[in-house]
Amino acid sequence: MTPHAATHHGIAILGAGFAGLGTALELKRRGVHDFVVFERGAEVGGTWRDNTYPGCACDVKSDLYSFSGVPNPDWSHRYARQPEILAYLKKTASEQGLRPHIRFGTELQEARWDEEEGLWRIRTGGGDFTARVLISGHGPLIQPKWPDIPGLDSFVGERFHSAQWNHDVELRGKRVAVIGTGASAIQFIPEIQPVVEHLTVFQRTPPWVMPRMDEETSPRRRELFRRYPALQRLSRQWIFLNAEARHLGFSNPKVGAMMEKFGHQHLEAQVADPELRRKLTPDYRVGCKRILISDDYYPAMVQPNVELVTEAITEVRGHELLTADGQARAFDVLIGGTGFNATQPPMARLIVGRGGQRLSGAWATHMEALHGTAVAGFPNLFLLVGPNTALGHNSIVYIIEAQIGYILRALGHMDAAHLLSLEPTPEAQRDYSDALQEKLRESVWVQGGCTSYYLDASGRNSTLWPERASSFRRTLGRFDPALYRERLSPRPLPPLLR
Repeated sequence: MTPHAATHHGIAILGAGFAGLGTALELKRRGVHDFVVFERGAEVGGTWRDNTYPGCACDVKSDLYSFSGVPNPDWSHRYARQPEILAYLKKTASEQGLRPHIRFGTELQEARWDEEEGLWRIRTGGGDFTARVLISGHGPLIQPKWPDIPGLDSFVGERFHSAQWNHDVELRGKRVAVIGTGASAIQFIPEIQPVVEHLTVFQRTPPWVMPRMDEETSPRRRELFRRYPALQRLSRQWIFLNAEARHLGFSNPKVGAMMEKFGHQHLEAQVADPELRRKLTPDYRVGCKRILISDDYYPAMVQPNVELVTEAITEVRGHELLTADGQARAFDVLIGGTGFNATQPPMARLIVGRGGQRLSGAWATHMEALHGTAVAGFPNLFLLVGPNTALGHNSIVYIIEAQIGYILRALGHMDAAHLLSLEPTPEAQRDYSDALQEKLRESVWVQGGCTSYYLDASGRNSTLWPERASSFRRTLGRFDPALYRERLSPRPLPPLLR
């Protein structure tokens, strides 16, 4: 790439999901127009565009799972469905004037830091670009993960992952196998159970499942929220505070025991068969794995055309799945509900920092970032939903907005101090990460008696924020230049923020 061949922008954003659109939204509100959003797909939405499996819905209440400055009074249910969330993001992009900034069908091939010029050189399928600042909103849950089972790739039949649902495959009257019982599986299993001939669910570890208690929103509620937006803001705050209170279930053993009792009662009320109930009962502390909410998963599992298998799959041979007890079961369709590779994000291979080091190399042992947002050795790079920013109890949109506010404060500091580049010092990043790991080491997510996608190969929790969401926002409430290495610009630069 040569400098004259590239289109330049002050700020480049990767991804047009909640993170990328939220960043673009705040830049527009500040009167900033010199930015571009690279989106590999043909539409906005990110995970809510790509995940279209039957029953796909959010497990955070709708009023909270949306941008704080762009309320939607017309959610049809307490928990929004995927098509409705996607429609909300499309509408936001259009009505807030974000679409002219988005380059659709433009997948990142590489972003490389140019130390001499103090900018990012970005190679995409839609051309070459440069930018002073690179903000990654790609998110951690984008690469579907299949288990390592001999013969899996040679399954004779239709095979697809829940995150890449093949709607052309007719499930009616078919023998269907589902591998995994995570957040996606407990949503689509009740949807496909009534139409398949037989459904076999292969479970490694039973999840904790709590009542969802979903319901439609009334026309009166929608009208009140349209007429009096303050009422919806109050609803959002109430939902947030209730979600924050659930954090006690992770940090207080007595509250955790009460949650476990509630989960057992939910299971006992819906599953009468003692043997099936035993198989569906978790043997680890609540919160160790992601807590799931559903009113129809257990009722689907007790239907006569459903079998729960807890023996490990040892091999796939033709149409058959073989298990450790020596049984072989034949299927027409195999569906993976096995989640994502959250601790090795594929985007990290494409970002090259100072000295030619790839972000994936810097994270070879474990992911870490100052405030989950900036990485030593990668100047002018900011991450949204980076290491140790995920939540087990509240809305990730709240976390994203806290990070966006922090990034904008960093950009304001760069303008005020006339900086060419800014990056965390290795010491500040290490101290921050060590302090987080000290809190996490004895937490339910590490000591709760389970394995989960929260943990990397070494058993380190590099995904979750260990405290309440509000404490994360307070932590990012102030930008501290002392934690950063600064490089003054030798020449006048146009401001990043106006």
